[in-house]
Amino acid sequence: MTRGTGAILAGGLLLIWPALANGYPLVFTDTGAFLDQLLRPFMVWDKPWIYGPVLAVLSLRLTLWLPMLAQGLAVSWVLWRVHRVFRVPSPLSHLGLCLALALGSAAPWFAALLMPDILAPLTVLTLFPLAFEPAGTRRWSLTALAAFAIAAHLTHLPIAAACLAVVGIARPRALPRAALPLGLALSMLMAANLAGHGRLGVSPFGSVFALARLVTDGPGRDYLRDHCPDASPWLCGWTSRFPATSDLFLWSPDGPVWSFPGGPIALAPEAARIVTATILTRPGAVAWTALRNTADQFLMARIDTVLRGADLDATVGARLRAYYPEDEVARFQAGAQHAGRLSVLAAPWQAVQGVFLVAGAISAVVLLAWSWRHDRVLCALIALIAAGISGNAFATGALSGPADRYQARVAWLLVLPVLLVGVRGDRAMLWRAPSNEIRTAKTGARRSKSAYWRAWMA
Repeated sequence: MTRGTGAILAGGLLLIWPALANGYPLVFTDTGAFLDQLLRPFMVWDKPWIYGPVLAVLSLRLTLWLPMLAQGLAVSWVLWRVHRVFRVPSPLSHLGLCLALALGSAAPWFAALLMPDILAPLTVLTLFPLAFEPAGTRRWSLTALAAFAIAAHLTHLPIAAACLAVVGIARPRALPRAALPLGLALSMLMAANLAGHGRLGVSPFGSVFALARLVTDGPGRDYLRDHCPDASPWLCGWTSRFPATSDLFLWSPDGPVWSFPGGPIALAPEAARIVTATILTRPGAVAWTALRNTADQFLMARIDTVLRGADLDATVGARLRAYYPEDEVARFQAGAQHAGRLSVLAAPWQAVQGVFLVAGAISAVVLLAWSWRHDRVLCALIALIAAGISGNAFATGALSGPADRYQARVAWLLVLPVLLVGVRGDRAMLWRAPSNEIRTAKTGARRSKSAYWRAWMA
């Protein structure tokens, strides 16, 4: 084992310390549904058939510690690749980076959580070395991980698109290889939906989520009131009693989705018609509510919902009892999360993460101004992170609904640039120019800024 490999393994362990403190991997109510995707098997209508099968396979039907360890190692390895774009990291500097993220950010809470949430920041981070690593670097494993991360959740598609827009501006020649994972992810999603639902599409039933968002925000409800009963005989009967939140709209057994004959799958075509008509007739109202929800999502970045233990026994526990050994069930039940004690354990770290997050945001702005003239690749990393966080806020806030967990999963990326600068050692963290023209443009005083910029983009 090389020293670099050892550092990546040790960094992965540092990044899953909440699971070690909990006594079991962190889980969410949806974790059980993801396990069902392969072990039952069951094509869940609202979740891509991507993360769940990998989760179940990696567990070997023995323990959920195995996929959780894989997540920690994936985060550590991607951080190593990001660091290597600037200079080959030493084992000590990599461990310092992982330790700082483990103690001062939300990264370990999502690395230890068996949900696709950790793959949202990995979507951002994997695209950076794909675009900016020197020529000749092996990229197939990074491409595969990026494709899996993007496909694991539908909100990761807008995140990837926003990041690729930055790559297209900063390094246009690298755009094809950086965009390859997005193409692979779209192909995976369409193939899975065709096989499982008989529909060739990225999100065959996404219109139901859009309908819930538009109705509870107002524009969809107003459209129905103005066009009933012709718009939708079923939903028109709900105009005076729609649920107050999109969650109740979507998941209440007595709500408009699950009381509809055939459930959400049968409702999807009707939902698509109403969503389209609402957008066409009320574009201003739809855009305003989307902008408002996106702005609200930017400011919500706590991990409280990650810690809760309510309903876990009826969701995750039921799957463990059905598919896993008794010892695994006992380990799950002995965890602090299952007993409702994880919030107490996490309380001191909430304040620390808040301070680090504010400091990271301020330092990112300062570094962006500095790096624009001194280190274009560091500038590109900061821009990529900003695009990823913005894309996440739109995808979750405007399309699903603002929630603390959604933004917390990516907000910790703001502290990464300053940490990379902090662990660089006594040498400047500058991009090693891939050509003599760029090197001359950077050190030779007679080249204009525009000439340098054109050379750097090439």
